[in-house]
Amino acid sequence: MFASLLAAVLLTAAPGPLDVVKSGNTDVQKVASAKGATADQLSKVVERFVDFGELSKRALGDKWDKLTAAQRKDFSSTMEGLLRASYAQKALGQGKAQVEYGKETVEGNEATVGTTVNVNRDKFPVEYKLYKTAGKGEWRIYDIVTDDVSLLETYQGQFRKLIADKGFDGLLATLKAKKAQLEKSVQ
Repeated sequence: MFASLLAAVLLTAAPGPLDVVKSGNTDVQKVASAKGATADQLSKVVERFVDFGELSKRALGDKWDKLTAAQRKDFSSTMEGLLRASYAQKALGQGKAQVEYGKETVEGNEATVGTTVNVNRDKFPVEYKLYKTAGKGEWRIYDIVTDDVSLLETYQGQFRKLIADKGFDGLLATLKAKKAQLEKSVQ
């Protein structure tokens, strides 16, 4: 009885961080290397395991709490579009990459999965940072660190500077312009 109950619990458990990264990489490579693949197709795959909204929120840091609900929504959707277009531009047509999976580290509701990506004989260390969502308890990626450079920390630094120079509205206008430019280049 106990063994069958344990088996049922294990079978219904959400995939762990390493499983999320592995299946995500597999799905992205499948779409990205397909003939005629589009940025929209790739975005739909990426949205299943990357939480652009969480990345947006963390990138703004304490400024997030000072925004109205409308500003948060506008900022999040702009960031999501920008990140999707940027990711699609890099991933489409690059061919297959070999990914070696390293260690998974889980501390509470945060996790890290280390990998090494091999592209054309070049090796790049890539670390995925994930968090466990409230409610469903799914693991979602919110940051990617390549060669010790965090996507999240890079955005945090840029956003602090832009907000100091132009205010929040100036930051948002800058991001919208960059998003439009990237979207044109991946169509």
